[in-house]
Amino acid sequence: MPSPPPRTRTPLSVKAVVYDRYGQPDVLRVEEIPTPSPGANQVLIKVAATSLNLSDWEGLTGTPGYARLGGLRAPRRRVLGSDIAGRVTAVGPGVTKFRVDDEVYGDNMGLLGGFAEYAVAPLAALALKPAGLSFAEASTLPQAGAIALQGTATARAGQRVLINGAGGGSGSFAIQLAKRAGAHVTGVDNARKLDFMRGLGADEVVDYTTSDFTRLEPFDLILDLVAHRSVFAYRRAVARGGRYLCVGGTVRSVLRVVTVGAALGLVTGRRLGLLIAREGPAYFEPVAEQCAAGELGIHIDRTFPLHEAAQALSYLGEGRALGKVVVAG
Repeated sequence: MPSPPPRTRTPLSVKAVVYDRYGQPDVLRVEEIPTPSPGANQVLIKVAATSLNLSDWEGLTGTPGYARLGGLRAPRRRVLGSDIAGRVTAVGPGVTKFRVDDEVYGDNMGLLGGFAEYAVAPLAALALKPAGLSFAEASTLPQAGAIALQGTATARAGQRVLINGAGGGSGSFAIQLAKRAGAHVTGVDNARKLDFMRGLGADEVVDYTTSDFTRLEPFDLILDLVAHRSVFAYRRAVARGGRYLCVGGTVRSVLRVVTVGAALGLVTGRRLGLLIAREGPAYFEPVAEQCAAGELGIHIDRTFPLHEAAQALSYLGEGRALGKVVVAG
C-alpha cells in the first residue's frame, strides 16, 4: 500500500495583498507577511480560493461610512477577503471539529485575510466543503448564498418578486431561489447583465440606467442589494401587504429605510426594512447543498491569480461582473 504524500510544512512568511489606507485598487500591493497562527478555536487554512463581495469593495474604499466601523482613519485589517475555501494546515487549542487536511469553506468576515496564501478563521465560520464543489465554487457561497437565501425566504408561488442588483453574486443566487419558490421574478441591473439574468431564470429584466423600477407594477417582495433611491419610491413599488428588504446602499438610503420606511410601513401596510443577514454555516450550507445537487447554478465570471487581486476588485467595483469573481492561488 503506497504511503501518503508528505504534508507541506507551513512557511514562516506568506504572500498577501495588503493595504494601509482607504482608496481605489491602486492602494493595494503584494507583500510578504508573517504566517498567521491559529488561536483557541481557530484553524489555519491554506487558501485555495477567495470570492469577492461588495463588502470587499466597501472595505477597500471606506465607503459607505459604515465600512469604516472599527477603522475610522485606516483599515482595521490589512488583508481583505472574507469568503474563503481551502485546506486546514494547522489547528489551534481546543479544536476537535476539523483536522489537518480537511477541505473547508466559510465567511471569515470577522478576521478577513483571504487575499493571502494562508488565513486564520474561527470554527464557527467554517464548514466542510461539499465533495461535489471545487474550491472556487465553494468560495462563492458563504456570503452571497446566505444573503440570497434569507432575502428570498418569504418568496412564494404566484408572488411578484423584484431583485435590484440581480446580476451580481447575491443576486444571481436570489433569482434562482425565488424561481424555485414559484415566484414571478424581475431582475434589475445594468444593460450588460440583462441576458445573464434571463439565463438565470428571471421572467423580466430591467436596465436601471433607462428605467425606474419603482414606477413599475408593485411587487410583493423587493430584495434591494444596492439601495440608492428615495424611501417614498420604495414604498410606491411595494404592494399592500408586501415587503421591501434593503441589504446594501448609501448610508442615507439605509437610515431612511430603517426610520422613515418603518414608520410608513405601519401606516400603509407595506413593510420596509433592513435585511440583517445572519452569518455562518447554517445560512450558507443549504445553498451549497442545492448547488452540489445541481439544483442551483454557480456562475464564476472571472478568476484572477492572487497577485492580480487589485484588478479583480476593479472589475467588481466597475459593476462588470456577471455573478461572482474569484481570486485563486
